[in-house]
Amino acid sequence: MLKEFREFAMKGNVVDLAVGVIIGGAFGAIVTSLVGDIIMPIIGAITGGLDFSNYFIPLAKSVTATNLADAKKQGAVLAYGSFLTLTLNFFIVAFVLFMVIRGMNKLKRRQEAAPAAPPKPSAEVELLTEIRDLLKKA
Repeated sequence: MLKEFREFAMKGNVVDLAVGVIIGGAFGAIVTSLVGDIIMPIIGAITGGLDFSNYFIPLAKSVTATNLADAKKQGAVLAYGSFLTLTLNFFIVAFVLFMVIRGMNKLKRRQEAAPAAPPKPSAEVELLTEIRDLLKKA
């Protein structure tokens, strides 16, 4: 059973998938930083410092706080601002990924479009070429 598991785990598809997940996680952190540290502050500056993350609707009468963290401590809240922020982040991340994949596809198409080197002539063609060249000399 251990041998079968080892064979399964070492198949190319499983290893490729594992590498893809690890790289995807690392790339996700980069994109999250891009969104949180670069794009969202620009959007905040354009909208006058608008921050959706603290928008909420109190569901309990005991909630009197003005920020989400304190409101959650006081009781149940509907944190729609967090949902809006995460939704916006998702669309930004999806767009960034789209642009990266689009760029990679363009590079791939350029490489495919590059003319390939002509194939090496077969042994018969080389031999016939040599015979022709020898006959020209004679």
